[in-house]
Amino acid sequence: MVEWRADGVITLNDGMLYSQRERVVTLARENRLAGVHPETAFVEAGGLVSYGPSLPDLFRRAATYVDKILKGAKPADLPIEQPSKFELVVNLKTAQKLGLTINREFQLRADEVIE
Repeated sequence: MVEWRADGVITLNDGMLYSQRERVVTLARENRLAGVHPETAFVEAGGLVSYGPSLPDLFRRAATYVDKILKGAKPADLPIEQPSKFELVVNLKTAQKLGLTINREFQLRADEVIE
């Protein structure tokens, strides 16, 4: 990324990257790369922005599927669902360290702002 003079990094929703989120965020910050991540945990670890499905909402919805299956429903008969609730989180501390200004409109759209 540094060699190619990237301005930012986007991480994917991946178990290995999630398990190494502290390292990913640290490398991005040390190399002055703005990071966009799929999960809030990255931003809580010091990443710049996350946007993705609400994990608590996904877990609640999964529980309804488990309940239906335990009550006798066939999994193949249950409809496929897509996430319906997404969360936008921004870390203003990280933005400041990167020399970025996050405008007020963007902050107001965020579900959570870390200051």
